[in-house]
Amino acid sequence: MMPAEVIHELNRLSQSLQGASDALFKAEQDLAAAEHDLDLVEQKAFIAATGTVADRQALARLEAAESRLERDLRRAEVNRIKTKLKTLESALMATATMAKIMDIEARV
Repeated sequence: MMPAEVIHELNRLSQSLQGASDALFKAEQDLAAAEHDLDLVEQKAFIAATGTVADRQALARLEAAESRLERDLRRAEVNRIKTKLKTLESALMATATMAKIMDIEARV
């Protein structure tokens, strides 16, 4: 890899990291909203249900199943973005190390 290519790759990785950071923030907001929606649906269903506490909890969980799935999907999205961020950070560190090695070799 030529020095210009290394610099270009460092810039590209830095931009990708910024984009992934922004995506993580948005995904975390979506997760918070999904958790809020789940809580609302489940609590309203619990209050509206009749029977024993166990029956009411079971009915509330059933009624909130779709909201729970949505929350779980948002959580999976956050986890995937965090994994992508770690991958980008590792690639950035490897490329930076490559740049340092090239700099040292150029001095010799």
